[in-house]
Amino acid sequence: MLAITKSIALQGLEGYLISIEVDVSLGMPYFEIVGLPDITVKESKERVKTAIRNSNIELLSRRIIVNLAPANIRKEGSVLDLPIAISVLMATGSIKANLNKKIHNILENTVFIGELSLNGKVEKVKGVLPMCLEAKKLGITRIILPAENAEEAAVVDGIDILIAHNLKEVIEYLDGKIELQSPSKKSHQFDSNAYDIGFEDVKGQEDVKRALEIAAAGRP
Repeated sequence: MLAITKSIALQGLEGYLISIEVDVSLGMPYFEIVGLPDITVKESKERVKTAIRNSNIELLSRRIIVNLAPANIRKEGSVLDLPIAISVLMATGSIKANLNKKIHNILENTVFIGELSLNGKVEKVKGVLPMCLEAKKLGITRIILPAENAEEAAVVDGIDILIAHNLKEVIEYLDGKIELQSPSKKSHQFDSNAYDIGFEDVKGQEDVKRALEIAAAGRP
Protein backbone atom coordinates (compact mmCIF):
# COMPACT_ATOMS: atom_id res chain seq x y z
CA MET A 1 0.00 0.00 0.00
CA LEU A 2 1.26 3.49 -0.87
CA ALA A 3 0.91 6.54 1.40
CA ILE A 4 2.16 10.10 0.94
CA THR A 5 2.65 12.97 3.37
CA LYS A 6 4.35 16.34 2.96
CA SER A 7 7.02 18.22 4.83
CA ILE A 8 9.31 21.21 4.43
CA ALA A 9 13.09 21.04 4.63
CA LEU A 10 15.80 23.66 4.37
CA GLN A 11 18.54 24.10 1.83
CA GLY A 12 20.63 26.87 3.33
CA LEU A 13 18.03 29.41 4.45
CA GLU A 14 15.50 28.46 1.76
CA GLY A 15 12.68 26.03 2.42
CA TYR A 16 11.44 23.50 -0.12
CA LEU A 17 8.57 21.01 -0.21
CA ILE A 18 9.26 17.31 0.27
CA SER A 19 6.88 14.45 -0.48
CA ILE A 20 7.39 11.45 1.78
CA GLU A 21 6.23 8.42 -0.22
CA VAL A 22 6.02 5.10 1.60
CA ASP A 23 5.28 1.75 0.02
CA VAL A 24 4.64 -1.28 2.23
CA SER A 25 4.48 -4.78 0.79
CA LEU A 26 4.85 -8.41 1.82
CA GLY A 27 8.30 -9.91 1.84
CA MET A 28 11.40 -10.17 3.95
CA PRO A 29 11.48 -7.48 6.71
CA TYR A 30 13.18 -4.44 5.25
CA PHE A 31 13.16 -0.69 5.94
CA GLU A 32 15.02 1.55 3.53
CA ILE A 33 15.03 5.33 2.98
CA VAL A 34 15.99 6.60 -0.48
CA GLY A 35 16.08 10.05 -2.07
CA LEU A 36 19.53 11.36 -1.05
CA PRO A 37 19.13 11.17 2.75
CA ASP A 38 22.06 12.13 4.96
CA ILE A 39 23.15 10.00 7.93
CA THR A 40 20.66 11.67 10.30
CA VAL A 41 17.77 10.98 7.94
CA LYS A 42 18.89 7.38 7.41
CA GLU A 43 18.96 6.91 11.18
CA SER A 44 15.37 8.11 11.41
CA LYS A 45 14.12 4.61 10.55
CA GLU A 46 15.29 3.41 13.98
CA ARG A 47 13.72 6.40 15.75
CA VAL A 48 10.50 5.93 13.79
CA LYS A 49 10.18 2.18 14.46
CA THR A 50 10.90 2.59 18.16
CA ALA A 51 8.59 5.61 18.56
CA ILE A 52 5.76 3.68 16.88
CA ARG A 53 6.29 0.67 19.15
CA ASN A 54 6.41 2.87 22.26
CA SER A 55 3.15 4.52 21.17
CA ASN A 56 1.54 1.08 21.65
CA ILE A 57 1.19 0.36 17.93
CA GLU A 58 2.35 -2.94 16.50
CA LEU A 59 4.47 -2.51 13.38
CA LEU A 60 4.32 -5.85 11.58
CA SER A 61 7.35 -7.14 9.72
CA ARG A 62 6.98 -5.84 6.18
CA ARG A 63 9.06 -4.57 3.28
CA ILE A 64 9.02 -0.77 3.75
CA ILE A 65 10.47 1.64 1.20
CA VAL A 66 10.53 5.38 1.99
CA ASN A 67 11.20 7.77 -0.90
CA LEU A 68 11.96 11.45 -0.26
CA ALA A 69 11.03 13.45 -3.35
CA PRO A 70 12.50 15.31 -5.15
CA ALA A 71 15.27 12.74 -5.15
CA ASN A 72 17.94 15.08 -6.57
CA ILE A 73 18.18 17.29 -3.45
CA ARG A 74 20.07 16.09 -0.37
CA LYS A 75 17.89 15.79 2.74
CA GLU A 76 19.43 16.68 6.09
CA GLY A 77 18.44 16.66 9.75
CA SER A 78 15.75 15.01 11.85
CA VAL A 79 12.82 17.19 10.75
CA LEU A 80 11.39 14.35 8.62
CA ASP A 81 10.92 11.85 11.48
CA LEU A 82 7.26 12.74 12.08
CA PRO A 83 6.10 12.72 8.43
CA ILE A 84 7.96 9.44 7.80
CA ALA A 85 6.21 7.85 10.79
CA ILE A 86 2.79 9.10 9.63
CA SER A 87 3.33 7.80 6.09
CA VAL A 88 4.45 4.41 7.42
CA LEU A 89 1.40 4.16 9.68
CA MET A 90 -0.97 5.09 6.86
CA ALA A 91 0.67 2.63 4.48
CA THR A 92 0.39 -0.19 7.04
CA GLY A 93 -3.24 0.67 7.84
CA SER A 94 -2.58 1.72 11.44
CA ILE A 95 -3.94 5.17 10.54
CA LYS A 96 -7.19 5.08 8.59
CA ALA A 97 -6.73 8.54 7.06
CA ASN A 98 -6.69 7.12 3.53
CA LEU A 99 -10.17 5.73 4.14
CA ASN A 100 -11.48 8.99 5.61
CA LYS A 101 -12.20 11.38 2.74
CA LYS A 102 -12.28 14.45 5.00
CA ILE A 103 -8.86 13.70 6.53
CA HIS A 104 -7.47 12.66 3.15
CA ASN A 105 -8.40 16.09 1.77
CA ILE A 106 -6.83 17.77 4.80
CA LEU A 107 -3.54 15.98 4.12
CA GLU A 108 -3.36 17.56 0.67
CA ASN A 109 -2.66 20.96 2.30
CA THR A 110 -0.84 19.85 5.46
CA VAL A 111 2.86 19.50 6.21
CA PHE A 112 4.38 17.64 9.17
CA ILE A 113 7.56 18.79 10.90
CA GLY A 114 9.29 17.23 13.88
CA GLU A 115 11.93 14.93 15.30
CA LEU A 116 10.77 11.86 17.21
CA SER A 117 12.28 10.67 20.45
CA LEU A 118 12.24 6.96 21.21
CA ASN A 119 9.22 7.35 23.50
CA GLY A 120 7.19 9.02 20.75
CA LYS A 121 7.58 12.62 21.86
CA VAL A 122 7.73 15.19 19.05
CA GLU A 123 10.94 17.13 19.64
CA LYS A 124 11.89 20.69 18.70
CA VAL A 125 13.69 21.27 15.39
CA LYS A 126 15.67 24.18 13.93
CA GLY A 127 14.63 26.50 11.11
CA VAL A 128 10.86 26.43 11.62
CA LEU A 129 10.29 30.08 10.65
CA PRO A 130 11.69 29.84 7.09
CA MET A 131 9.88 26.51 6.71
CA CYS A 132 6.56 28.13 7.61
CA LEU A 133 7.21 31.05 5.28
CA GLU A 134 7.92 28.67 2.40
CA ALA A 135 4.83 26.59 3.22
CA LYS A 136 2.66 29.70 3.09
CA LYS A 137 4.22 30.69 -0.24
CA LEU A 138 3.36 27.24 -1.64
CA GLY A 139 -0.28 27.51 -0.56
CA ILE A 140 -0.04 25.10 2.37
CA THR A 141 -2.80 25.89 4.85
CA ARG A 142 -1.82 23.76 7.87
CA ILE A 143 1.39 22.79 9.67
CA ILE A 144 1.65 20.17 12.41
CA LEU A 145 4.82 20.72 14.43
CA PRO A 146 6.44 20.37 17.88
CA ALA A 147 4.99 22.33 20.79
CA GLU A 148 8.36 23.99 21.42
CA ASN A 149 8.34 25.47 17.91
CA ALA A 150 4.76 26.74 18.06
CA GLU A 151 5.50 30.28 19.23
CA GLU A 152 8.07 30.80 16.48
CA ALA A 153 5.71 29.45 13.83
CA ALA A 154 2.81 31.60 15.07
CA VAL A 155 4.62 34.68 13.77
CA VAL A 156 3.50 33.68 10.25
CA ASP A 157 -0.07 34.80 9.54
CA GLY A 158 -2.46 33.07 7.17
CA ILE A 159 -1.58 29.48 8.05
CA ASP A 160 -2.98 27.15 10.72
CA ILE A 161 -0.39 25.96 13.23
CA LEU A 162 -1.26 22.79 15.13
CA ILE A 163 0.75 21.60 18.14
CA ALA A 164 1.91 17.98 18.39
CA HIS A 165 3.26 16.84 21.75
CA ASN A 166 3.71 13.22 20.72
CA LEU A 167 3.14 10.78 17.89
CA LYS A 168 0.04 9.26 19.49
CA GLU A 169 -1.70 12.67 19.49
CA VAL A 170 -1.09 13.07 15.76
CA ILE A 171 -2.42 9.57 15.08
CA GLU A 172 -5.60 10.27 17.04
CA TYR A 173 -6.02 13.59 15.26
CA LEU A 174 -5.79 11.96 11.84
CA ASP A 175 -8.22 9.26 12.93
CA GLY A 176 -10.68 12.00 13.92
CA LYS A 177 -10.61 11.22 17.63
CA ILE A 178 -9.17 14.50 18.95
CA GLU A 179 -8.39 18.05 17.85
CA LEU A 180 -4.89 19.46 18.09
CA GLN A 181 -4.40 22.81 19.83
CA SER A 182 -3.16 25.97 18.15
CA PRO A 183 -0.69 28.40 19.76
CA SER A 184 -2.05 31.67 21.05
CA LYS A 185 -1.19 34.65 18.89
CA LYS A 186 1.17 37.06 20.61
CA SER A 187 2.12 40.57 19.72
CA HIS A 188 5.57 40.77 18.18
CA GLN A 189 5.81 44.54 18.14
CA PHE A 190 9.25 45.95 18.89
CA ASP A 191 9.61 47.60 22.27
CA SER A 192 12.30 50.27 22.03
CA ASN A 193 12.56 50.41 25.82
CA ALA A 194 13.47 46.73 26.08
CA TYR A 195 17.10 47.32 25.10
CA ASP A 196 19.71 49.63 26.64
CA ILE A 197 22.12 49.49 23.69
CA GLY A 198 21.85 50.73 20.13
CA PHE A 199 23.77 51.00 16.87
CA GLU A 200 25.76 53.86 18.34
CA ASP A 201 27.42 51.29 20.61
CA VAL A 202 28.69 49.29 17.60
CA LYS A 203 32.11 50.52 16.55
CA GLY A 204 32.73 50.71 12.80
CA GLN A 205 30.71 48.61 10.31
CA GLU A 206 29.00 51.74 8.96
CA ASP A 207 27.91 50.14 5.69
CA VAL A 208 26.36 47.19 7.50
CA LYS A 209 24.52 49.42 9.99
CA ARG A 210 23.22 51.59 7.13
CA ALA A 211 21.94 48.52 5.28
CA LEU A 212 20.16 47.24 8.40
CA GLU A 213 18.54 50.64 9.01
CA ILE A 214 17.24 50.77 5.43
CA ALA A 215 15.90 47.21 5.69
CA ALA A 216 14.20 47.94 9.04
CA ALA A 217 12.55 50.99 7.47
CA GLY A 218 11.01 48.79 4.82
CA ARG A 219 13.22 49.70 1.88
CA PRO A 220 14.69 46.96 -0.37
